Amino acid sequence: MTTSPAAVVPSRPGDARTVDVVVVGAGQAGLSAAYHLARLGARFVVLDANAAPGGAWQHRWRTLTMRGVHGIAMLPGLDVPDADGEAPAQEFVPAYYAAYEERFALPVVRPVRVRSVRDAVPGDSHGDLLVVTDAGTWRTRALVNATGTWERPFWPSYPGAGTFRGRQLHTVDYAGPEDLADLDIVVVGGGASAVQILGEVAPLAASTTWVTRREPIWRGDDFDPEAGRAAVALVEDRVTRGLPPQSVVSVTGLLLRPQEQRAATFGAYERHPMFTRIEPDGVRMADGSLQRADVIVWATGFRAVLGHLAPLHLREDTGGVRLVARVDAHTPTTAARDHRVQLVGYGPSASTIGANRAGRVAARAALRTVSARAAA
Repeated sequence: MTTSPAAVVPSRPGDARTVDVVVVGAGQAGLSAAYHLARLGARFVVLDANAAPGGAWQHRWRTLTMRGVHGIAMLPGLDVPDADGEAPAQEFVPAYYAAYEERFALPVVRPVRVRSVRDAVPGDSHGDLLVVTDAGTWRTRALVNATGTWERPFWPSYPGAGTFRGRQLHTVDYAGPEDLADLDIVVVGGGASAVQILGEVAPLAASTTWVTRREPIWRGDDFDPEAGRAAVALVEDRVTRGLPPQSVVSVTGLLLRPQEQRAATFGAYERHPMFTRIEPDGVRMADGSLQRADVIVWATGFRAVLGHLAPLHLREDTGGVRLVARVDAHTPTTAARDHRVQLVGYGPSASTIGANRAGRVAARAALRTVSARAAA
């Protein structure tokens, strides 16, 4: 387990380790929050489930290069190094994150998996929190949750799925196009991952078929910052109403990049309506025809990793965690049902740029909770 001397603040012997703030997750949003907590003089710890720095980036497929990603936002205080376009993203980004942790001596403890977060005194929703992990328990006055979504891939349920004789993969299982060469591939999903995977697979596969529930939304090169802000505002509106967040790309739209143009010449981006069922040798299309398939790739997105927060009952009847703004009116990060909890990398802050702003706001909001408790 790697740690920093500042990460563990002991209280009395036998007590849980005590800090002002616990940050769960050391991806972009978590590191941003940690940077600002350090600058504000907080006693805090970052608990990360991964064995090494890099967040979800270290788990991306090996053929995803820096030319193929949608951009890496600079973490506060340290520029992103110049990248060779062919550099594997799963190596380049983790190296940047590792350098960041070292540069600012951030108190990251790993690998630590958080099991649950609950009231230190049962029923006292204004007191301390206990963060129970596989490496012990931390006691804290505030929590910044930055667990992201990578560990919770969404697999839709479709009739006949259990009868399929081929392989079914999710984005998290995709290793690269070579594994799918000369096969008939069906790719499901209308997001950026589906477009990227099709771009790699189409030139090598025997055939590709792209199916989505809705018509994909394409955008042109005129997508300026104002349009980006408007798109993020739509996602933000959902979380402030307690609705499950949608991906940012669902409102920004899709864009074919130069490396995907070759796949377009193979007809890879001819979209088909969602199939009606899965059969042993393929999928039954909406028009009744059978599309043969050796592999179904489910590029169907992810859901927020929030199960460890279940004891705090943060979810609304509408299915999501409603967020409110306590520091910045344009950046809601505070759980409406429990102001001790900040959520970053959730909803609008799941975007690379949004994660940095949310990290700063969440750090300030968390310390506002700490100060209020100290004055009580």
